[in-house]
Amino acid sequence: MVRGQFVVKHLAFAVPGDLATPTGGYAYDRRIIAELGQLGWQVDVVDLGQGFPWPDQATRSSARTRLLVTPTGRRVVVDGLALGVLPETASEIAGRNPLLALVHHPLALERGLSLAQAEALRGSERAALAAAQQVVVTSATTARLLGSDYGVPAERITVATPGSDPARSMRRSQDGMVRLLSVGAVVPRKGFDVLIAALATLSDLPWRLTIVGDRTRDRDAALQLDNAIARHGLGDRIATLGAVSQEQLEQFYAEADVFALASHFEGYGMAYAEALAHGLPVIGTSAGAIPETVPPEAGLLVAAGDVSAFASALRCLISDGDLRRCMAIAARAGAAQLPTWRQSAETFARALEKLA
Repeated sequence: MVRGQFVVKHLAFAVPGDLATPTGGYAYDRRIIAELGQLGWQVDVVDLGQGFPWPDQATRSSARTRLLVTPTGRRVVVDGLALGVLPETASEIAGRNPLLALVHHPLALERGLSLAQAEALRGSERAALAAAQQVVVTSATTARLLGSDYGVPAERITVATPGSDPARSMRRSQDGMVRLLSVGAVVPRKGFDVLIAALATLSDLPWRLTIVGDRTRDRDAALQLDNAIARHGLGDRIATLGAVSQEQLEQFYAEADVFALASHFEGYGMAYAEALAHGLPVIGTSAGAIPETVPPEAGLLVAAGDVSAFASALRCLISDGDLRRCMAIAARAGAAQLPTWRQSAETFARALEKLA
């Protein structure tokens, strides 16, 4: 089918739940889908239902049905948050449709899982990935993990790094108070426990922290965060805002002085890239793909889970305005090296073209 100057190619893009969910993974899906449309793809979004990666049987059955109504031969992309726990459906789909798996990070690397849960997820995702003809990942780190731990051949993997928008305006504080920003869903993997414990040792310094991120994904984690803030007497210094609109999030980035997030693992870490684009020095960890995103001159990265090291990094940047300014310049320079969303989608499209 021809539309204007493009040959329109059809694609089903299956996501677990609401595509508008305010997390980095869903943001990636939204931007790739939008850009693919500009590249001549007609993308039909398929909602697989809620509750992944622990869906009930009714959701599993419904997801299978929604995938199987895709016309035979049409390319199908399934977000790994769902595909990883649907190995039988993946095999069934791959028998009639070219299948591409999109993996943001391996499901078994979420924090807070029991050994049995992690092993179950690892085995399930390995089987599901074996059914996919092509796999797109968001970082070289995840590509290596899928090769070493999940048996995915390198020739079937495409790295489509998330895009970055042009540098934004910023307004740094002038009152001596250092405004810290942390962005991420409140789940154990994001390491908010480490961040709060580290800040509890810095009561002598002038700082305020704003935490922005979905508090509904893991109610226990949200409660533990609130309890930690109260236990350390930091309620007057820390604001936890939950999910906000993109416009509001842009405002928080623009008004911050430092970005801080103590993730235990990131398959990419879109919030870190957003921080760079806003000229924010980054305090983070060296876990997963974070060092791929944050240049060493733009941030301080320490071992995941090390409260003392994280506190030292915070103290260093909060105390030294000159260092913050130098790292802010480096952050913008680093952001300029990241791909645009159009470039990311072009890479994604090349993986789609490989599907037989």
